Amino acid sequence: MVFLKLGFCASFSERYKLEKEQSTEPPPSVMTSLPDDVIIDILARIPRCDYPILSLVSKHFRSLVSWPEIYVRRSLLGCTEHCLYFVLCDRDNYDNRLYILRRKAKGNSRLVLIPSLPALPRGGSYVAVGSRIYVFGGVNKDRTTSAVTIDCRSHTAQPLPSIPMPMYNTVADIIDGRIYLIGNSDCGDDPKKVMVVFNTETQTSEEPATIKADIELRDTYYHGCVMMADKLYMRDDDNSFVYAPEENKWETDEMLNLMKWNNACVDDQVLYFFDCGENNLRRYDPKKRCWGVVNGEWFGRVVG
Repeated sequence: MVFLKLGFCASFSERYKLEKEQSTEPPPSVMTSLPDDVIIDILARIPRCDYPILSLVSKHFRSLVSWPEIYVRRSLLGCTEHCLYFVLCDRDNYDNRLYILRRKAKGNSRLVLIPSLPALPRGGSYVAVGSRIYVFGGVNKDRTTSAVTIDCRSHTAQPLPSIPMPMYNTVADIIDGRIYLIGNSDCGDDPKKVMVVFNTETQTSEEPATIKADIELRDTYYHGCVMMADKLYMRDDDNSFVYAPEENKWETDEMLNLMKWNNACVDDQVLYFFDCGENNLRRYDPKKRCWGVVNGEWFGRVVG
């Protein structure tokens, strides 16, 4: 009798435990039973910074967030986002690695290495075109003619046709689908400034052109190059220059020359740079051809 009672209690306990475990299991997800096109429409509305977490839900989700269709859908919905990428130098291996700024809750952010991307040569030129980053030239142990394109949606890299010649100290920017790469050619004791034009539609380099002899363009690498109003603006240690691709014409800019600008950026066709000597942010309007201080008064005179 005691045995039967204990046996009954044991079987009841096991059944109660089983029912409890079944009751605590999460119900099947409704979303996983939806068609893929519906899931993509939902995921496209979620901030891209949450995709790494979504990829941990399942293998299926991991594949969906990497599909090109999800980014097409994001564009149609107007859910595109700007992402910040950083190139950090590894001094030990003499190469660069690409990092992305991951935004987190409560305004916290951190730099995250992108392990799927290969190491990149130091001193190369980077140009962002839509959701792609083009990388040209640079130095490994020797100067290289390599060129790659990075898909920022899938964080994968694909090789491009090599640039026609080894180049170093390069600067680059894009106008009308063409990337203009300007730097020193590797010509032994007689290096020359050359320009290579890369067509992003055909994914090929056009014939290189030597910079005109009447323009003495020195080292531009540490100052940079920007694009405003379909013209390239750059400077060396002494002067500022403007290149108009349609006219294939180089000229100096007297007003732009008033400031030793470097590491500049362009917003709404206006150049900005931080003047470390005066500790202020300066701007240059190419239409008005005058300099100004942000939150300050304009100064200078109109030229021409």
